[in-house]
Amino acid sequence: MRILLINPNTTPSVTDLVADHVRSVAGAGITLVPATGRFGARYIASRAAVAIAGHAALDALAEHVAGCDAVYLACFGDPGLAALREVSPVPVVGMADAACRAAASGGRRFAIVTGGALWEPMLTEFVAAIGLAERFAGVRAVAPTGGEIAADPDAALGLLAAACRACAEADGAEAVILGGAALAGLAARIQPAVPVPVLCSVEAGTHAVLAAAGAGAGAGASRASRGAPAVASTGLAPALARLLAET
Repeated sequence: MRILLINPNTTPSVTDLVADHVRSVAGAGITLVPATGRFGARYIASRAAVAIAGHAALDALAEHVAGCDAVYLACFGDPGLAALREVSPVPVVGMADAACRAAASGGRRFAIVTGGALWEPMLTEFVAAIGLAERFAGVRAVAPTGGEIAADPDAALGLLAAACRACAEADGAEAVILGGAALAGLAARIQPAVPVPVLCSVEAGTHAVLAAAGAGAGAGASRASRGAPAVASTGLAPALARLLAET
């Protein structure tokens, strides 16, 4: 099983962090193809950075998807997810989409804790867009960004645990997602301090992409059958221009 892992920010250390965690969860039997965004923000923490990251994710898909069984968009917030699914020849799983669906399973009310204040409205909109607003207890964003947390995770553990407890005790969440590629592995470290399940978004996405790759859902479908016509373009990387021009 061959999985393309796309990190659409431009920080290779985050790609390495996520790839290592995915391998530890998935175990033997997978080949991971990590791809870091060729352009864009070092860390995605604004609407402008999200928009650019969607392009970077499409660029990485076009360059590296050949021979893969599924794609893991390893960025909480899933920039470009719908566009990737429109043009990809194999299933595409988004980290945030997978984590939210896992957290809401069984009818649970869930919340999200992440780094970076600007993510609060963006993630609220995201949850509404995937149809889970009625089960959503809200977002609590700690001040450090994902990049800052990745640089010194120990310093952020107390803040993250306190935010997760507040989600459970003040907001009524029955599960909390610790959201963000740079937060990989931290959910298990703060779980003892939180009275409800804390889900690692990286792990939730990993389980979902393995299931998608095994099922092959959507594989082999043509772009035209998914409602995506061939598109002429100017100024794009050659691989992406070719992918968009396919029928």
